[in-house]
Amino acid sequence: MRRILLLTLVLSTLAAAALEMNGMARHYTALRLKEDPDFAILQNTFKLSFHNKNDKGGFNVDLYAYQYGKDLSPELNLQQLYVDLYFSKFDLRLGRQQIIWGKADGVFITDVVSPKDLREFLLPDFAEIRQGIDAFTGTFYAGNHLFSLVLSPAFRPTIQPQKGSIWQPAMDFPPVKIKIDSASAEVPLTLQNSEAFFRWSAMLSAVDFELVGATMLDDDPALHLTKYAHPEGSSMMIDSILVSPRHHRIGMGGGSFSTTIKGIVAKGEAGYYTQKKFRSSNPQIRDGITKGDYLHYMAGLSYTLAGVDFQGQFIQKVLLDHDHFYLEKQFQNMMTVIVHKSLLRETLHLDLLSYIGLTNKDALIRPSVAYDIADGLKATVGANVFIGDSGYFGQFNANDMAYFKLSYSF
Repeated sequence: MRRILLLTLVLSTLAAAALEMNGMARHYTALRLKEDPDFAILQNTFKLSFHNKNDKGGFNVDLYAYQYGKDLSPELNLQQLYVDLYFSKFDLRLGRQQIIWGKADGVFITDVVSPKDLREFLLPDFAEIRQGIDAFTGTFYAGNHLFSLVLSPAFRPTIQPQKGSIWQPAMDFPPVKIKIDSASAEVPLTLQNSEAFFRWSAMLSAVDFELVGATMLDDDPALHLTKYAHPEGSSMMIDSILVSPRHHRIGMGGGSFSTTIKGIVAKGEAGYYTQKKFRSSNPQIRDGITKGDYLHYMAGLSYTLAGVDFQGQFIQKVLLDHDHFYLEKQFQNMMTVIVHKSLLRETLHLDLLSYIGLTNKDALIRPSVAYDIADGLKATVGANVFIGDSGYFGQFNANDMAYFKLSYSF
């Protein structure tokens, strides 16, 4: 109902404006290479975007339709549907919108406004990983400085992989019966559960920067445990575990910057999080959850040499209230390496994206080759290679795959 009302508002406000449209059609096939080779992904995607802009305002609609394998029923995703109103010193945006913060590439540090869709891990385009949120955004202008306030009354969580998916994260619970209380993850639409985000950004002659803050519900639920003893009543024997996912309020403050020094782009980003819920093995904690603060930051460099673009980032997450009962390590270090080269008059594109887990000695290596066949028509072949036996990437060691994409943009 909210979508219908908002669409009515769009059309009634800008009915006299000329409508612009573009879109994309894509076929995507991925073959899983290890164990028994099979098709890990068979996906057809169709995107339509409607938009218009004039000196008083504008609107934008982004609609995705996905069809998987032999399933003829498309999955519809309304990614964005918003109205813009322009004034002399500020702009207003109302509706479903995708909001991107920060300077980091391929990782989320202060980029926390739009929740993620992780049903296919980190493999889709980031424009499709980020979900739109229903929000009111006000942006105020003062010279080169922008001040933005985002208010979201309707919480949207991270979309997790479905049970049985090859992307379902490894569960480190004891080998007993596990029951998930999915109802505990529901967040009612109340003022208490609303979220607020603030950003101050500026593009100056020497540096671009932004400072951000948020009070929000954690997009990723904490897994509260209820343990049930063995029927014989032994305190040492656990018969089953009830897992209750719950979204808790956390705070975040941080910022990012980028600057260029003699052809080298240097950038950094950091976020300080408070009241985050972590899993703990402390026997005095009944539900296995403790709270603490953590720091998440990135330092990166980009440089172009002989027509090849190089980019490297070091990312560290530090749990500040860590003790030996935490199930996560206190220091979690990772690097990303991105290499890009275009050939044949910018029609052949060679890319390499690597996530390297320094703490767990795991990695995700993603080479690809794309060719622009004609205007708007592109073919891409590539691979996703997981290295390691454990860790964020190593847990998917069996999911190495080669893929092919054919897309047409219009």
